Amino acid sequence: MSTELQGQVAVVTGSGRGFGKAIAEGLAAAGAAVIVSSRTQSEIEATVKSIADAGGRAHGVVADVTRLADVQELRTAAEETFGPVTLAVHNAGVPWPFGPTWLVDPARWWAAQQVHVLGAMHVINTFVPTMVDRHDGRVVVVSSAGGTRVAPYLSGYGVAKNTQIRLVEFLAHEGHDAGGVAAFAVHPGDELTGISDLTMNDPDAQRWLPWFVEHLHAKIGEDSSAGFKACADLVVKLGTGRYDRLSGQYLTPTDDLDAKPDSVFEAPSLAPPP
Repeated sequence: MSTELQGQVAVVTGSGRGFGKAIAEGLAAAGAAVIVSSRTQSEIEATVKSIADAGGRAHGVVADVTRLADVQELRTAAEETFGPVTLAVHNAGVPWPFGPTWLVDPARWWAAQQVHVLGAMHVINTFVPTMVDRHDGRVVVVSSAGGTRVAPYLSGYGVAKNTQIRLVEFLAHEGHDAGGVAAFAVHPGDELTGISDLTMNDPDAQRWLPWFVEHLHAKIGEDSSAGFKACADLVVKLGTGRYDRLSGQYLTPTDDLDAKPDSVFEAPSLAPPP
């Protein structure tokens, strides 16, 4: 246990397993009190127990990030149990649908946007107002390299992740203007997670992305602990406030944060380009 985040209160969506679980455990190990959240009670209980066994503080709440009332319940639970949230991490995500844009089910495609993008908006809408009032707070959105390039047959995921990155840029500029609120988009890494399992077992992924399914299968049995820790360490560093100068940037666990240039927040201009 360390004291880097002593006195802070964090909420992590999608923290029942995978990168979200690693982030929640890492934040707790750094001294933060953590609200653990996912849609599955048993996964929440496992994460909370892991944190408690390591000497940390955590409280679990079942929530679906696509429902604003559920996310607001996370705030209520946090404030009643630990105090106002100082660090909000949106990690919940899904990999589907897979296939050409003209064949995928539009409703399922839109459902992916709801988890990734609407979920992020619910987190921002719920937790940032009190951060603005205190002129202090941070939001981390777990995005993906899939949001920085075009990966055919993954439009639902790619569009959602790209939108998350741009949403963070908006929040960073507005949070800077409000004073004291920083936001970051992060790539978690390349480890097998529950999303990986969903991908490997999805018939559409097997049809349209056989190379990716093979890549995931090849990773079965690998030790993922270092990758999970690297992701958690990155979020802990951002949570300390030492890197608020990078607010708005897309960051990865391999980045040298100290060497990265500061973000630039220029005065906005709505004038049309020449």
